Amino acid sequence: MKLKTFEPRDVQGKIVLVRVDFNVPFKNGKVKDDSRIRAHSSTIGKLLDAEAKVALVSHFGRPDGKVVPEMSLGQIRVDVEKAYGRKVHFVDDCVGEKVEAALSALPQGELLLLENSRFYAEEQKNDADFAKKMAKPFDVFVMDAFSASHRADVTTSGLMSILPSCAGDVLIKEGEMLGAVSEFPVKPYVLILGGAKVSDKIAVVGNLLDKATAILIGGGMAYTFLKAQGKPIGKSLCEENRLDFARETLEKAKVQGVKVLLPLDSAAADGLDATETVTVDSDAMPDGKMGLDIGPKTVKLFAEALVGAKSILWNGPMGVFENSLFAAGSIAVGEAVVKATEAGATSVIGGGDTASAARQFGIDGKVSWVSTGGGASLEYCEGKKLPGMAPLEVK
Repeated sequence: MKLKTFEPRDVQGKIVLVRVDFNVPFKNGKVKDDSRIRAHSSTIGKLLDAEAKVALVSHFGRPDGKVVPEMSLGQIRVDVEKAYGRKVHFVDDCVGEKVEAALSALPQGELLLLENSRFYAEEQKNDADFAKKMAKPFDVFVMDAFSASHRADVTTSGLMSILPSCAGDVLIKEGEMLGAVSEFPVKPYVLILGGAKVSDKIAVVGNLLDKATAILIGGGMAYTFLKAQGKPIGKSLCEENRLDFARETLEKAKVQGVKVLLPLDSAAADGLDATETVTVDSDAMPDGKMGLDIGPKTVKLFAEALVGAKSILWNGPMGVFENSLFAAGSIAVGEAVVKATEAGATSVIGGGDTASAARQFGIDGKVSWVSTGGGASLEYCEGKKLPGMAPLEVK
């Protein structure tokens, strides 16, 4: 997807509002991962280089339209300063006279961080009057929060109907990379799906089945497919109401010549809190065990399927990777994706858990792109038009 962007002349000397995503992991008064903050540095740098006056707006947590001090963005101001190497001022509101006064006093080359936009219920209602109030002191709106672009909020889409608007670098890159592996993938195209639920991936499968060369299915969702094939799954996760979908998908893939690879074996245990694991073939899962990761035979099968791939989309981990006992499958598949990338494949990792796994295992810088969006990347790959992107699309 190609999006409308900005040139320096479009923003020079203008007062610009940038929708960022600063909804970062925060615990005991500290930001645990500032990657979402750092992701916007290119966009903000370009605006400041063009001598624009820049304010940043974001949500933080789920305050449900109320002022919740524990969800104030003022707590992360110092982290934003560190990420951008710029002085950052904070104002404890996102609309009205306080914002206007803070903008008037903002020195050139410095940034203004606005308060949590979701302190107002009008934000998520996409209230037109609230949008006008927020837009009032600004000349230009830059949408750069891909991870919130699937929400039709004031700060993601409502402002676009009022202010001249364009996409920031994060949004542009997401459109390019997700488009490359969902809209216009070069074959051989390998789709890797994992995570807990088949339900979360139904629309992705529906949109991409006829484009894929092969689909590799791991994670908890694999056991619904295995049960649909009549295999024992013990206590493994299974969505009984999705068994028909699994059967239909396998049949459609067969008719269309798409390979669907399911686990040949699993790392199984008594439960999530287990301290030891056993490797079990997929046709021999004991009643008292549950599959929590793909096994070594499956790792080999999946790795071989990725050799020669030209386009790869990975959404969903292969197991409960947060526990080191069940991380081997995700690590191995990640390494295979890296090898395919080094051989020339365009590889994109999408989904919050998969992105977390990529960072945890140190492969995030070795693939073509790690999406900043969880639900947004999933909906994009479902073929949906996202409210925070669609108005900026260049036909």
